[in-house]
Amino acid sequence: MNDIRSAFARQGLMRSSDRAILGGVCAGIGRRLGLTPWVARLLFVVLLMVLPGSQLLIYPVLWFVMPAEDSLVAATHATRDQ
Repeated sequence: MNDIRSAFARQGLMRSSDRAILGGVCAGIGRRLGLTPWVARLLFVVLLMVLPGSQLLIYPVLWFVMPAEDSLVAATHATRDQ
């Protein structure tokens, strides 16, 4: 699982901890795509209306797989201090 999370982190896909409403997934995806969190959330809702169901499965999976931004910052500081 750590390999998947590190691959997401290398690509810039991290859950936002400061802009999160539910899990930070939309804010993290929005940051990666250069969108504001509200635009990313709006696109998520629009996609939910156009393609019902799939986002309800994808969001929890991304919540579990995407690393949290604050956990990566803490890990970076811990490895740098050693």
